[in-house]
Amino acid sequence: MTTITRLSELTGIYVLDTVHTRIGFVGRHTMATKVRGRFEEFEGSAFLDGGDPSRSSIQLTIQARSLQTGNVQRDEHLRAKFLDLDNHATIAFTSSRVDQVDETRFTITGDLAIRGVTKPVTVDFELTSAENGPAGELRVGFEGGVTIDRKDWHVNWNAATAVLIGQKVALEFEVTAIRRS
Repeated sequence: MTTITRLSELTGIYVLDTVHTRIGFVGRHTMATKVRGRFEEFEGSAFLDGGDPSRSSIQLTIQARSLQTGNVQRDEHLRAKFLDLDNHATIAFTSSRVDQVDETRFTITGDLAIRGVTKPVTVDFELTSAENGPAGELRVGFEGGVTIDRKDWHVNWNAATAVLIGQKVALEFEVTAIRRS
């Protein structure tokens, strides 16, 4: 495998490698215990412009039904009551701006849609790898995250959960994308 050393070599259209990508979250339950989870079904694409990262763009769609925390009862409750799965099947992100912070770090600003509410967020990302895979395809890796206030997207069930469950949710991304062209 060949490692890519210049950012300009990364320009192209990419799709998420869903087998090697993790989209997770961490929230607090009863303000003391952390609950970690992930989404199993998603798809995404990106145009990366290594010469001018500000021209890059990203789209991500997550199937809300794929939420997993390791507890079936909690998962069903989160899908039905918090994410309102019957009325909002997907969570989506569409970038509006990409800024290069330094050689490997970027901020990606865009619209995050959860439960029918769309709000802007800025996600911090770091380029962690760029190399040719076994079949010669270029693969790039990024890690990043952002902390959101779930109430901004009306992710709540009732007054008790507004108090017992922490408002802040950390969204975590470990991404591998494969260049298609």
